[in-house]
Amino acid sequence: MEHVVVGGSLIPPINFGIVEENVYRSGMPNELNFPFIEKLQLSTIIYLAPEEPSPAFLAFMDDQSIEMVSLGDDAPSAPWKPTSEDVVLTALEVLLAPHRAPLLIMCNLGRHRTGTVVGCLRKLQRWALTSVFEEYRRYAGAKVRLMNEQFIELFDTDLVSVPTTAPDPGRMWKWLSWIRY
Repeated sequence: MEHVVVGGSLIPPINFGIVEENVYRSGMPNELNFPFIEKLQLSTIIYLAPEEPSPAFLAFMDDQSIEMVSLGDDAPSAPWKPTSEDVVLTALEVLLAPHRAPLLIMCNLGRHRTGTVVGCLRKLQRWALTSVFEEYRRYAGAKVRLMNEQFIELFDTDLVSVPTTAPDPGRMWKWLSWIRY
């Protein structure tokens, strides 16, 4: 697959950010972003949008041997409703599996669905809610959804199964060990 590079620059997708070591977040990449995404050497993409990704992006993932875990199928019919608890729990299960790294969490614009999953991860990491909401708002911009913040606040971290051992101790993430109680 041929990639578009503008002046030799690597262009990240909209709302790209580093969540933790080998964990990234963003909105839907376009062809200009493919060289940047390629440099991340992703193993897995957690896809939270209800729409099918573009054929070019599907071909890119196939070319790069990136597994897509699609969790947008049960997206709420009303766009302002928060992501379901089942989707967040499944996304966190995938995210916490060290063999899935490096991985990218993404939805259309990398704001609300992605922000909700990352916010619940932060709560699991025992971040202060003010810090969790500051991060959510930084990516949501003027489009903050209070229902998403309420979902994060009320999210029951006891429902999350945190792995006790890594299949390969060399790949165990330092930040994952901080979650353990």
